[in-house]
Formats: sequence, C-alpha cells, structure tokens
Amino acid sequence: MDSRAIFKAYDIRGTYPDQLDEDIARAVGSAFATFVNAPRIVVARDMRPSGEALSMAFAYGARSVGVQVIDLGLASTDFLYFASGYLDAPGAMFTASHNPAQYNGIKLCFAGAKPVGSETGLAQIEQMTSEYLREPATGDLAALEPRDLMSEWVRHVHSFVDLDALRPLKIVADTANGMGGFIAPKIFDGLPFDVEIMYQELDGTFPHHPADPLNPENLRDLQARVLEVGADIGLAFDGDADRVFLIDEKAQPISGSTTTAMVASAMLKRNPGATILYNLICSKSVPEVITEAGGVPLRTRVGHSYIKQTMAETNAVFGGEHSGHYYYRDNYRADSGIITALIVLELLSGSAQPMSQLAKPFKRFAASGEINTEVTDPAGVVADLTRRLRDQGVDVDELDGLTADFHSWWFNLRPSNTEPLLRLNVEAPDDVTCHERVQEVLTMIKGA
Repeated sequence: MDSRAIFKAYDIRGTYPDQLDEDIARAVGSAFATFVNAPRIVVARDMRPSGEALSMAFAYGARSVGVQVIDLGLASTDFLYFASGYLDAPGAMFTASHNPAQYNGIKLCFAGAKPVGSETGLAQIEQMTSEYLREPATGDLAALEPRDLMSEWVRHVHSFVDLDALRPLKIVADTANGMGGFIAPKIFDGLPFDVEIMYQELDGTFPHHPADPLNPENLRDLQARVLEVGADIGLAFDGDADRVFLIDEKAQPISGSTTTAMVASAMLKRNPGATILYNLICSKSVPEVITEAGGVPLRTRVGHSYIKQTMAETNAVFGGEHSGHYYYRDNYRADSGIITALIVLELLSGSAQPMSQLAKPFKRFAASGEINTEVTDPAGVVADLTRRLRDQGVDVDELDGLTADFHSWWFNLRPSNTEPLLRLNVEAPDDVTCHERVQEVLTMIKGA
C-alpha cells in the first residue's frame, strides 16, 4: 500500500482501510518515534470505529523501536495536546476531525504540543514510513502504559476562568456523537450550569448528522433545541472537539471572527497590552477590537502550525481563526474548544445582556463565509489576479494566497492544500454589498 496520498500539509488523513490501515499506522509509529528521538510518546484516539486498532498498531510500531507509549485512550484532540505539554512528550492523536465516518487520521506533535507539519518534520516522517513499510522493525517491545490524566485536564481548563464568577446558565451542547460528549460533561461537572447535551453517545458513524459545525445544515438541530428550551447559549463541537461554534439565544450563529474578538477582549483584561494573533480571513473587526482594548493585533497565515510558531516567537497570549480554532499561550500554545466555551460562558455570566447583545459590538461587518471554486490551476489563477490587481493600484499582499483590500471591502483567495480548489472569503459593510462583491470576485476568477 502506498502511504504518500495520506500525508497532508498538517496531518495524516485517509479512508480506512483502503488508504490508512494497521500496517501503515504501525510504520508511522516507528517512523515518528524514530524521528522525535524521545524516550516516550503519548497516544490518544477519538470515537471512530477504526481508532482503537489503528492507535494500537501505531503504538506497536513505536514500541518496536524502543520508545515507551503512554496511552490516554479516548480523548479530544485538545486533551491530547494538553497531555503532550503536561508530560513534555511528543504526541499522536488518531482522528479525522469533521470528516465522514470512513476517514481516520493522525495529528502529530512534538513535546510541549509543538506542531508537526510538512515543513517541520512530516515530510521526513513520510519518507521514513515508506522505509518501515518495506522493512518492519524487529526487537523487544518497550512498555505500553495506560494513563488517566482527566482530573489534571479538568483543573487546567478551569484555570482559564474565575469559577466563582460563573452563574446559572441554560446551555445546550450538540456534540454530534463526537468527543465533546465525552469531555464536556467532565468539564461542566460541579459548575452552576444547566447543561443539556445532544447526541452525547460516542459513535464514529455519526448517525444524527456530520460532526462539522462549519456547515450550517449541521447546526439546525441545535438551533431548534436552543429555541425550544429557551437556552442562554448553544455550543456546537466538531468530531474531535478541538473546535467550538456558538449559537446565541435567538438561535443565530456567532462567527469565528466575532468569537475571536470576544475572547481577545477577555484575555486582554487579564493580560493588558498583550499581543493577540488573528488569521488573515478574520474580520477587520478583530484587530479593531484588539487595538481598542489596548492589545497588539498581529495578522498571520491560516493554519495551526503557522499560528503556533508565531505565538512562540511573539509570546502572544491568544490567537483565533475564523474557522473556529482558538489558541492559548498558557495551553502550550494549542487550540481548545472547551477552554473557549468556558471563557465565553464566563463573559456571559458577567453580563446582564443576553448572548446576542453581548456579541453585537464585536460584529461590525458582513462576511461571505468560505466559498470554494474548482479550477484546474489554483496557484496560476491567484498569481494572475495578483498581477492584474497590483497593476490597477489595488492594495494587495501575498501573506497567504492573495488578499486584496479595497478599503471599504476586501477579499482573500487561497489555493487549497489538498484539492484543485480556490477558497474565497469576502468582507463588506453589509450583506447586500458583500453578495455583490462575491459575484464580482467570482467573475474575476472565471476570467483569469
């Protein structure tokens, strides 16, 4: 079996068992353990049916090259990152996040939850995996140690808020049969919340709806339930629960940009003057809010490896992505859905306003959301548009794809890392103008 197709820019991902099977998982385990050259690594998995077999095959591969494996068992991805930081050990999380049931994958990190991507070791691990597939390691197996770090994780998450400031709130959380159903009850236990969890049973076949809250279709059950029970807030987690999306009391979604701005303001109250990161498809409201709150806004590329690296270089206290990833310096610079949920719940606890009003000052513009267009040469189209707009005197930059700023509106156009797609994000003063500008840019793309 050829393992090359499953190595992506940030992780390993493919369908089970035709692209990713136990033999490949074993070889990746040997390759990763050899590459990081650490005495032990920590391994965890989500609820997908193939997860246990794949994670144990990976552990076998690591142990066969003399590296001890600490097995967390079932965990969210942010729990695995915490364990990597807490134990100062490299980590491997078996998950395909929001992908359909037939997929699985591996998110790898160095000790301290430092990211492993194509530019920081994944390419070498891919090459070594091919070698271990041809010649499996043989020798005595190092130890496999199950470890329960749940109480340490709960204390860590709770440390991000003032528990005494929390007040009774009615919360509905849709965990989509994913790991949020495992983690959220443990985090919320003992807190003054009335929590209803929808689709809590762990089931990697996703019998109710896909675990992808970015798709509005997958929010409909949560929106209906929030209205039905009069909840103060709705929380939607993705499959591995490292992302969270918010629904206000009127059942309206709150964008990742608005959430980034809200959390940034809260973090700056605790860390005056701190640097806050935001990726370049976040709303312009985010740097505005950061500046108004006395912080230093810093724009980054899209993607966790870039954000974590910039966070390490700048000591930024927090970073947000429009896609629902939120990173914390004091969480080993890793992203966490449940920490973000708790910070927002603390904000709501301290406000006399409902969630919709609390979020309103942070939502200042209209956004298109991400629009995908299939083209034969994504990089060529971006390069052509960049030249044309620059010749017209438009303010453009190439930090990540093409960002064109027309002052009253802007767009970003980025090639996909894995598919022949262009990803378009547009922001304008209002919905009507935003729709018009989207059509304008799509026409540009077709003419490129």
